[in-house]
Amino acid sequence: MALERCDVEKIAHLARLGLNEADLPRTTDALNSILGLVDQMQAVDTTGIEPLAHPLEASQRLRADVVTESNHRDSYQAIAPATDSGLYLVPKVIE
Repeated sequence: MALERCDVEKIAHLARLGLNEADLPRTTDALNSILGLVDQMQAVDTTGIEPLAHPLEASQRLRADVVTESNHRDSYQAIAPATDSGLYLVPKVIE
């Protein structure tokens, strides 16, 4: 599928791009080469090939899931105007 000059003008208008007359041939060629590459990639037979989550199949090193801080809730809520069962109470703002 090749794009014509009018197609590129329409795409530029929809994308709100201001292309000069001098830029249109170069932009048309660039978009056509991108579409050509997409056509080449779609022509490759990929039956039986599992999709990859990452092209390098790298695994991320994860840290151990351990608690590193102590519970400070009581000291933080000691200065709060109103709390109940470990929750902060705030005035109603929406009726």
